[in-house]
Amino acid sequence: MEEKRYSEMTELELKQEIANLREKARKAEQLGILNEYAVLERKALMAESYLRNPKDIKKGEIYRLRNEADTYFRVNYLKGYFAWGYRLNGNGKEEGLPISLLEEVE
Repeated sequence: MEEKRYSEMTELELKQEIANLREKARKAEQLGILNEYAVLERKALMAESYLRNPKDIKKGEIYRLRNEADTYFRVNYLKGYFAWGYRLNGNGKEEGLPISLLEEVE
């Protein structure tokens, strides 16, 4: 069976995929296979991005990075489900992040 792309999955399928990836990541972490853990976590973050609407991410806005309490990111532009921009107080290099990592600042 051919694997479905995240863009072709329903919300339910995406949620199941995320749960499966997180479970595999948990097992990899328990076994000490950290590179596999990192890859699976990244895949889960990408799948989560498809549960969000890229139109909700505004160019020029600053967002807090999920799981990084004091790290903020200014979005310059969007390309698919990635936000491209710069970390505030970062190294000044542009980077692309899955939109699932962005949280609104209140």
